[in-house]
Amino acid sequence: MFIYLSKKIAIPNSIPLKCVSWNKDQGFIACGGDDGLLRVLKLESQTDDARLKGLAAPSNLSMNQTLEGHSGAVQVVTWNEQYEKLTTSDQNGLIIVWMLYKGSWCEEMINNRNKSVVRSMSWNADGQKICIVYEDGAVIVGSVDGNRIWGKELKGNQLAHVAWSPDSRILLFGMANGEVHIYDNQGNFIMKMTIGCLASASGAISIAGIHWYAGTGGYVEPNCPCLAICFDNGKCQIMRYENDENPVCIDSSMNVVSIQWNHCGSVLAVAGSLRTANMEKEFNVVQFYTPFGEHLRTLKVSGKQMWGIAWEGGGLRIGLAVDSYIYFANIRPDYKWGYCCSTVVYAYTKPERQEHCVVFWDTKNNEKFVKYVKSLMSITTSGDFCILASKGDETLPQEDAELEAVCPAKYVLILCNSIGTPLDSKYIDIDPMFVTLTKTHVIAASKDVFYLWQYRVAKKLTALEINQVTKTKKEGRERFYHIDSNPSGASDGCTHPSKSFTPTRDPICSITATDKTLIVARESGSVLTYSLPNVSLIQKFSLNNRAFHLSLNCNSSRLAVIDISGVMTLLDLEARSITDDGSQVGAGDPSRFERKDVWDMKWANDNPDLFAMMEKTRMYVFRNLDPEEPIQTSGYICSFEDLEIKSVLLDEIMKDPERPNKDNLINFEIRSLRDSRALIEKVGIEDASQFIEDNPHPRLWRLLAEAALQKLDLKTAEEAFVHCKDYPGILFVKRLGNLQSEPMKQAEVAAYFGRFEEAERMYLDMDRRDLAINLRIKLGDWFKVLQLLKSGSGAGDDALLQQAYIGIGDYFSDRQKWVDALQYYLQGRHHEKLAECYYMLEDYGGLEKLTSDLPENNKLLPAIGQMFTNVGMCEQAVNAYLKCNQPKAAVDTCVHLNQWNRAVELARTHNMKEIKSLLSKYASHLLENNKTLEAVELYRKAHHFLDAAKLMFKIAEEGKKKSQPLKVKKLYVLAAQLVENFHEKVKTSQQSKVKGGKSEATYAIAGLLEEDATSSDNRIIDSAWRGAEAYHFFLLAQRQLYSGQTENAVRTALHLREYEDIIPAVEIYSLLALCSAASRAFGTCSKAFIKLESLESLSLEQRQLYEDLALEIFMKHPPRDNRVVREDSAEGWSEGKVPTCIVTGVPIREHQFWMCSVCKHCALEREISRYSYCPLCHSPAV
Repeated sequence: MFIYLSKKIAIPNSIPLKCVSWNKDQGFIACGGDDGLLRVLKLESQTDDARLKGLAAPSNLSMNQTLEGHSGAVQVVTWNEQYEKLTTSDQNGLIIVWMLYKGSWCEEMINNRNKSVVRSMSWNADGQKICIVYEDGAVIVGSVDGNRIWGKELKGNQLAHVAWSPDSRILLFGMANGEVHIYDNQGNFIMKMTIGCLASASGAISIAGIHWYAGTGGYVEPNCPCLAICFDNGKCQIMRYENDENPVCIDSSMNVVSIQWNHCGSVLAVAGSLRTANMEKEFNVVQFYTPFGEHLRTLKVSGKQMWGIAWEGGGLRIGLAVDSYIYFANIRPDYKWGYCCSTVVYAYTKPERQEHCVVFWDTKNNEKFVKYVKSLMSITTSGDFCILASKGDETLPQEDAELEAVCPAKYVLILCNSIGTPLDSKYIDIDPMFVTLTKTHVIAASKDVFYLWQYRVAKKLTALEINQVTKTKKEGRERFYHIDSNPSGASDGCTHPSKSFTPTRDPICSITATDKTLIVARESGSVLTYSLPNVSLIQKFSLNNRAFHLSLNCNSSRLAVIDISGVMTLLDLEARSITDDGSQVGAGDPSRFERKDVWDMKWANDNPDLFAMMEKTRMYVFRNLDPEEPIQTSGYICSFEDLEIKSVLLDEIMKDPERPNKDNLINFEIRSLRDSRALIEKVGIEDASQFIEDNPHPRLWRLLAEAALQKLDLKTAEEAFVHCKDYPGILFVKRLGNLQSEPMKQAEVAAYFGRFEEAERMYLDMDRRDLAINLRIKLGDWFKVLQLLKSGSGAGDDALLQQAYIGIGDYFSDRQKWVDALQYYLQGRHHEKLAECYYMLEDYGGLEKLTSDLPENNKLLPAIGQMFTNVGMCEQAVNAYLKCNQPKAAVDTCVHLNQWNRAVELARTHNMKEIKSLLSKYASHLLENNKTLEAVELYRKAHHFLDAAKLMFKIAEEGKKKSQPLKVKKLYVLAAQLVENFHEKVKTSQQSKVKGGKSEATYAIAGLLEEDATSSDNRIIDSAWRGAEAYHFFLLAQRQLYSGQTENAVRTALHLREYEDIIPAVEIYSLLALCSAASRAFGTCSKAFIKLESLESLSLEQRQLYEDLALEIFMKHPPRDNRVVREDSAEGWSEGKVPTCIVTGVPIREHQFWMCSVCKHCALEREISRYSYCPLCHSPAV
């Protein structure tokens, strides 16, 4: 930042001031002094020039009102910005609240305690409460409407200061003895604050000021110090919160009278007085610090005694109460900003976000791109690129993880383009306090070490090179150098900052670089010059002062230096020619040039002797050290090129950073450009040509060439184009010379200067519609081309019409207006674009019609097939692929869309063998991901029924473990159905293979033979329904038992004994024992218990339980069956088998019975008549 005194306002009658306060929202300044002095002032800018904004605009007092009401010296003034109120207090303890009424300030409330003097008053952040502290220890908290909320007497304490916390929950009371006490907002004592900065202090100490920044403008970085407490001896501590154990301590070595934060908490101003080294004289100063204790600037102010300091709301000015004057100082902040590729890059903070908001504002298109960067440190720009330096995060990129495992990187450099897209980044260990950028290198420096990174931009590399770049070792591309080393150009630097790098006694204070030179300045005033890209120390120079800003001209022959006090000098790096007084300037000699109060400068990109600089609120342009007349402005210089300076009013942009305005971007033409233009317009081309020869510059020659073309002075125009090396311009002049017609030349010149309407009118007046059409074609104005074509006729019009229709269609498609584009593509018969329009409009019917209209093997058909594939329209995609003779792509589409039936059909039709391998691969992939049912469906759709059945049997076996019999039965039924489908498929294939009048028996035998040949697991085929039967009867027995049909339940349970390989034997015989006991068939029940007691799968404890239960039952009931059950039982235990009714579970002894056509299971006709579906397989009961 840079600061300078700009204005002084005297108080009438030379009444000494005691305090000053600046309303940050409305801009009013209140100052109080002796004899009841209280004045309210307001400075406002008044100018008609739109370019004169901010500090450059003249400011006058729009208000200067004396407020009458105090009799004693006014000692405290404080503003309530939210409610536009002013609160003042004098030495008699009188408090007055003032309000703005009809443009002037008047009394609203008065209060006088008549006991003590008010020492401090503070409004909380939202303006709802005010805390007033008296010298005798009294504290009063009141509301904005004048009501008293609470009061308290802090006996034994003399109060001096008060401050609210940002959230209004805590009050800090500064005592007269230098202590700070912490209270809650209800007046309850919490603790005494630890004052670390006074650890070594002695003698009487008093508090000079307490200011707790409320965060209204955001924070510089997360967890930033914001509570400042300063003492009259110059000691100051800045804390993150009220009980911060590690505060930032500052020793300003001055007698402090007042402190205050700026509007965004980035700068702390400390005002007071400082004694000279010989202790003879004391002078007023204001010291400026960052929240982390770094000293920024010192402002000296004349006068005997400084009493107060106040910041303006935007942080661009401060007001100082000195004796009977108010001094104003302008501040040029060090914004985080840059300019690259017509883009202004700037950063600001928001109260609601911890990160910095970085805006990339494209000034050509007035578009902005926003990104958020945490702990942003600086923005550096050059050419087309931008470097964002910030503190590193805990998470690191993968490729840097191994490197940073030992010592995590603390900082990151991000290379971005002009829209904020990150192109590359580097994590480094050194603090990038100073960063500069060239076309090939990023140079960052801490106080001891500078780091060189040769960046490469991906857009210039092939994919192979990009891959190689990512694997490149740091050597060659990244080097670290200690400032005390003397590199010779070989590999002197290291690829990682060594722990042996010791702190230097002469730290780095500034750096700058061009493509071939690096300049490093040190605090002692020495300047080191290194060559690039091989870093080699070339020269050492010495300055009288510490450099703050360095800048090299375009050929690296001269260095501009702005020191810490704002004095700019020039240093010649090369020996220059003999000067006017006959002497020769050697390398390293400072020029006689010196300017004061300079805060910004920029060399011209195309002239080493031309530069612009900002001096207070004036811009000077120097050519060969001769200044032009100054321009009044407060803008920051973006670029200086082609005799034109582009400047941006960052102060105005920061007032509303979310909406940058082009009015805040100003272009200035230097004098030679203005004079040349004036000579051309008012005197003539010949005189202007002579002036430009004396002051040559490509921009001036181009200006002359354009003026000569306007007047058809082709000779002068050609000479001017030659001077500015404009080869296309020379060719244009040659072409004009070959034209005979003057109107034709004028039309060509009009088109050259962009006056296309005028040129077209001239062509049409000459009856050269073809030239007018060609002009519009070159411009891409197809609407005008179509209009011109329709207004006449001629050879080749049809082809041009088609081209115009396609051009207009392209215009609409570029803007996503597909409906309009479709109409013109139809007229232009552009099939490729038509397909894209149909696809974007989701008009798949139109796309299908286009497919049918296209001839076979058209090159567009594969693309249309892919479009249909993308939206899942399999059949249409297959038709498109088949029409262009790509059956392989059609099969791939079917596989991709899971249409395996169609895929198999296509594969067989076109004799493709890959389908089986694809099917197995996809099925194994599904099985690996535990998607067994999807694999079953896949095999089923592909008619691989046996494979599907195997998987389904596997699922059923796994389902038995979960004890869900009904679900297991369903799985077994599905598996058996798949086996039946397999039988049907084999039978159908045999019918298609066997020719002639063969009988069904022949088909059946052939099918069985094929099954034996193709199947590796006959057990599944032969007993497909066995699992379904087992669980069907298992469920049937339990239903019969619960419905009271106990005898039928016993018969069904007896039948279950055949399925011990499917259902666990313990479950079968437990069910049989239960059913027979319920049916009082204790003989069968006894046999079931005998079986249970002999099962080896049961443990001894479980067998014992069964024995105990059997003993208990059969001691009461003898083991005998009734007649019916005994007959069935005897029949069941025998080896003879009869069909079992699937409805009742009863053996079928009748000769006529019903049989299911699918599962081939039987049932009694009288029983099945009540069912519409087979109870086992659930197929229709016919």
